[in-house]
Amino acid sequence: MQRITVTLDDDLVEELDRFQREKGYQNRSETLRDLARAGLSQRSAEHAQGACVAALVYVYDHETRALSKRLANAQHDHHDLSVATLHVHLDHESCLEVAVLRGQSGEVRHFAEHVIAERGVRHGQLTVIPVNVSHESHPHGGAHSHPHSHAHVREAG
Repeated sequence: MQRITVTLDDDLVEELDRFQREKGYQNRSETLRDLARAGLSQRSAEHAQGACVAALVYVYDHETRALSKRLANAQHDHHDLSVATLHVHLDHESCLEVAVLRGQSGEVRHFAEHVIAERGVRHGQLTVIPVNVSHESHPHGGAHSHPHSHAHVREAG
């Protein structure tokens, strides 16, 4: 293990200490180690290649001219990536959508960036989970076997 020295401004130290207390860490070193691991893991997933499953979460103003239609059309145009969408009315102007996506990481990221960049989309976040896809044939509850694919989550690191 190595010892490093880090200089942080007072506001950031306060926030770090508050986080430490809320999560029950014993000291700043443990807190910083876990935060660094989480950040590196997220960065690794964001740059992963190959197949993935993902959740695209975004909030948009449904009053923005034709935005709802453009978002629906984007989902239809990328139906090969779209698994499911949850739509929630937050208030009189705002809607939250969660789109579950499955496909090649680059295509999923490109689609998410397009959605988030739409005028009227206020917040957007993509969570990518790298997977290995296998094609299998086995029965489910009955005697008849049928082929389908399984997405197995890749282990981090």
